[in-house]
Amino acid sequence: MAHKITDACIACGTCQPECPVNAISEGDIYVIDADACIDCGACASACPTSAIIAE
Repeated sequence: MAHKITDACIACGTCQPECPVNAISEGDIYVIDADACIDCGACASACPTSAIIAE
């Protein structure tokens, strides 16, 4: 089960350095590579807009 970044993302970049497996990439909104995600939740805890949810 991977995490997903919703449209609430403001592309602030807070989540990206929190990911221990570098599964988050930049874009209009940030994107999590579901195959690389280890479901640790570090990104979700760091997100100021609660845009990251468990899928």
